[in-house]
Amino acid sequence: MGDGALSVREKSSTARVVPPARPRKLAKVPFVELADGRLQGVVSSGSDIGRVYVSSVEAGTYAFACSTNNNRLCGGARGGFCNHIRALVDEAVLQYGVERVTRYLKVEVTGEDPDAHSVFSAMGYTRPAQGGSSAAAQVFSRFLRHLAYLELAPDNSPLPEMQWFPTTRAVA
Repeated sequence: MGDGALSVREKSSTARVVPPARPRKLAKVPFVELADGRLQGVVSSGSDIGRVYVSSVEAGTYAFACSTNNNRLCGGARGGFCNHIRALVDEAVLQYGVERVTRYLKVEVTGEDPDAHSVFSAMGYTRPAQGGSSAAAQVFSRFLRHLAYLELAPDNSPLPEMQWFPTTRAVA
């Protein structure tokens, strides 16, 4: 069977991308994801343009971690969520929608119309423990990899490093 029988989708090597629930600005939180049992991402510093924070909240326990890209602990995350985690939750709700975020993090929110504030408050009421920042390096590395893709010229040909995704059509 030649290439002519395959559709463009079948020839490409792409992962399914979920469109954002609502558009968001990338200046404050350039990277947010629901992965590895955590809400995690990169949050820009409000005071230093060269500094970013890698923040995460664990699903279920809401154990949180926040540190700089140089592995220094966040000064605002002493005994409770810092403003970086608040910004991360806000952007996650914009990116994925409140239903998906609450389902993933296992948060029970009350009220008719839940929003990012109600998700943040519900997690904060449990007084979660401060977790370790062992995942920060992986999250920051993934963020840097995403930045590298932005530097590529637009092209429809498959990327070699993306070839590990399973094919959409089995070949006999």
